[in-house]
Formats: sequence, C-alpha cells, structure tokens
Amino acid sequence: MNQEVTRIVVLTGAGISAESGLATFRGDDGLWEGHRVEDVATPEAFARDPGLVHQFYNARRAKLEEVKPNAAHLALARLDAEWPGELLVVTQNVDDLHERAGSKRLIHMHGENKKAWCLRCDERFAWTGAMGLDAECRACGTAGGLRPDIVWFGEMPYEMERIEDALRECDLFASIGTSGAVYPAAGFVQTARYCGAMTVEMNLEPSQGSIFFDEVRIGPASDVVPTWVEELLQSAQSSPISR
Repeated sequence: MNQEVTRIVVLTGAGISAESGLATFRGDDGLWEGHRVEDVATPEAFARDPGLVHQFYNARRAKLEEVKPNAAHLALARLDAEWPGELLVVTQNVDDLHERAGSKRLIHMHGENKKAWCLRCDERFAWTGAMGLDAECRACGTAGGLRPDIVWFGEMPYEMERIEDALRECDLFASIGTSGAVYPAAGFVQTARYCGAMTVEMNLEPSQGSIFFDEVRIGPASDVVPTWVEELLQSAQSSPISR
C-alpha cells in the first residue's frame, strides 16, 4: 500500500448477501421480491397497508433462517477480530449475516429486520418470527404499534454522525457489493476520498461511483473480499500498528 493504514471503514450492500441467497434490493424490473418499493418500504406504505408491509418483512425474516454467512462475511469478521487498528463496518443490509459471521464493530445504518420498533413507546428490541397488526410490545405491553425497525425511504439512516466522523478520519475506505445509487451511502466514498483516504471497490461490476475509487476489484465478494482481507492483515504484520 502507498500509505500507512490504521483506520478502516467498510461499507457493505446487498451484493454481499446475495451470494448467501438473499435477494438484492431491486431487480432489473425495478421490483423487490415482486413488490414496488413504494408499496413495502416507505412510511406511507405502512400507513396505507400495514398488513402487506408486515407480510413482506415476515417473509424476509423467515428467509434468514434458510441462509448462512458466506466467505465474504466470514472474512470481514476475521478482519474485525484481527485488525489491530480502528475498524467500522457499515452495512446497508437489514439481515443478520454479519453478526452471525462474528462481526462486532458494526453499524446497521438501515436498521435490522430482526428488531421491532414500538411506535407507542419508542422502544426497540429483538424480534424473531412473524410480526402482525396485533403484535404486543415487550416494553409497554400495548398491541398494534409495532413495525420492523428498518429505515424506509424518506427516513433518516441510523448513526449518521458516527459514520461521518469515521469517514473523515479513516485511512482506507472499502465498498463491497453496493450499486453506488442510493444516498447517503453512495456519497461515503467522496467524503473519505476528500479527507485523504485510499478507496477500494469490490463488486461484480463497477458501480455508478466507480470513478471515485483508487482501486476496483471485480468478482464475487466471496472471492475478492477474503483475498483483500488477507493482504491487509499481512501488511499489518509486516508493519505493526501502534495501538
């Protein structure tokens, strides 16, 4: 590497989980699992037809029981465990594959499908199984106020201040399996690059923001991410990082 790396930010998108068998956010036809995004991923959709929205996310939640982390998730968990410097993995995904692989230095900027949010008392808590119109809040005990703890279109992603701070301070920014089309995540590379970080993209094909990356590695995440992680850890061994 051309400069010393001690602080890393990794952004992951739908492409990393697609190899585990989870559908990417939008297909070529503009639909997500046969639904218009506007019908299942906006506050207005939930207000209009909460039953449909619950049904959609219940199916996504059930699907998580059929899949497992792939080599890319496991490689990032290895980086989390072995990297001696600072690391933050920011995922746009609402699945739990990073956690199941072992990642701990992790932010779900778009929320988590295995969490519920009570609109009555504002509590958030773990949730497995189906969620419906009559589901009861485990905090306040009322029914009918739960929704998936997921950031929908028109809502503010979680922990943006912490993410922006990490982007401004990192030496290396990596983007894995993202389209580069959805903001604010699509702009992360520009923030990191402007602040002096090296930037690398790993994807099946160049994203819409590929021009902002110093390096682009094309291929399945399960192939390119383990190789990249091995290179990083080897570089840390040859040039030990001071804590």
